Amino acid sequence: MVSRCQFTNNYHEVTVKAVNIGLIGLGTVGSGTLSVLQRNAEEITRRAGREIRVIGAAVRDVSKPRPVDLDTLMLTQDPFEIVNHPEIQIIVEVMGGETIPLQAVMQALDNGKHVVTANKALIAIHGNEIFESAQERGLMVAFEAAVAGGIPIIKAIREGLSANRIEWLAGIINGTTNYILTQMDEAGCDFGDVLADAQKLGYAEADPTFDIEGIDAAHKLTILASIAFGISLRFSRVHVEGITAITSEDITYARELGYRIKHIGIAKKSGDGVELRVHPALIPKNRLIANVNGVKNAVLVQSDAVGPTLYYGAGAGSEPTASAIVADLIEVVRTITTDPENRVPHLAFQPGAIIDMRILEMEEIETAFYLRMNVINRPGVMASIATIFGHGDISIDSVIQKGQGRPNEDVTIIMLTQTTREGNLLEALGEVEKLETVNGDVVKIRLEPLS
Repeated sequence: MVSRCQFTNNYHEVTVKAVNIGLIGLGTVGSGTLSVLQRNAEEITRRAGREIRVIGAAVRDVSKPRPVDLDTLMLTQDPFEIVNHPEIQIIVEVMGGETIPLQAVMQALDNGKHVVTANKALIAIHGNEIFESAQERGLMVAFEAAVAGGIPIIKAIREGLSANRIEWLAGIINGTTNYILTQMDEAGCDFGDVLADAQKLGYAEADPTFDIEGIDAAHKLTILASIAFGISLRFSRVHVEGITAITSEDITYARELGYRIKHIGIAKKSGDGVELRVHPALIPKNRLIANVNGVKNAVLVQSDAVGPTLYYGAGAGSEPTASAIVADLIEVVRTITTDPENRVPHLAFQPGAIIDMRILEMEEIETAFYLRMNVINRPGVMASIATIFGHGDISIDSVIQKGQGRPNEDVTIIMLTQTTREGNLLEALGEVEKLETVNGDVVKIRLEPLS
């Protein structure tokens, strides 16, 4: 199959072969990718230097109508028919999941085909194995769409910031949790009501566990940390907390104190190790990232040379994700004839330079905290708590009592600590919760100034 592309090269016209693509998955993201490739075909060809042509796709239901032109496509229910097709040079995997995608990607590499994927779980959990196979065969595996949808954060860290030593990054990298927390903040709604609304609007799945429990964000943070610090992919070592325990009263109290609660992923070099953690956190409301609302994503990167840079945009959706996939396709096509040794490494650092830095335990992390506790209103309560905190080397930044309360009635106490070692705080809270004047568990949310 030959496409005649006209390039002004001063003296002659260059005729090059089209590059044939096979899609594994033709759902929301797959259809968006095909749509962008068809709609912007001429512009994409000018950028890539060759025509990029989808000739086949694996789908669950070949008879299902789709909002794209399928007239020239071979459709099959067998993804390995696409993977083993002799005329296909690049496989685009957008079906999601782990087992079949992993088998398909590894088979594609065995067949000498380059791979583009939007599958963050596949890369976070199996990326080390996949990249090793690709490296041995001189092939490319591109995965820009696996993190933050249409935001080109992978290329920004891997290439745009390659002169820098990255110190830390923090990201709102799941649109569902950000939408829920935004609605709880702005509308004063409870978690359950907002989740039901998000499901009706299509922002949350029928089973939202991966999103609201932080697993999706942990997949993405694993990838970002690897390309930022040149470490192997270590998904199993990420500390993960979701947003199901966040209440509307905590959001209200945080706002009164000058903060907003966001669900963030943080990767930070700290001493001889790396922090990898996903959890809710209080962010000062004057930080730009604290004002990223709805389903939008944002990643803040702190580097030694350029300082802080913020990347913001659509973190999901058909065409935003397709934008990243097609950009990867263009990159692969541009370098398809390049010496593999001269390509940008998969994880930013040369394969032989990837290291296994120690991932810090959460008890070693140092950060400030928001604490909420219900106590009995009687003399000496605060003195008892302060004594326990003092023994744990924990300094209190501010204390607020909500409600006056009669003697021996419950009142709510809000505390903000100064930066402290999490292990010390957990030990101290264990003692505080044993006090007869403290009712129930103490609510703790980390506070991240991101400065």
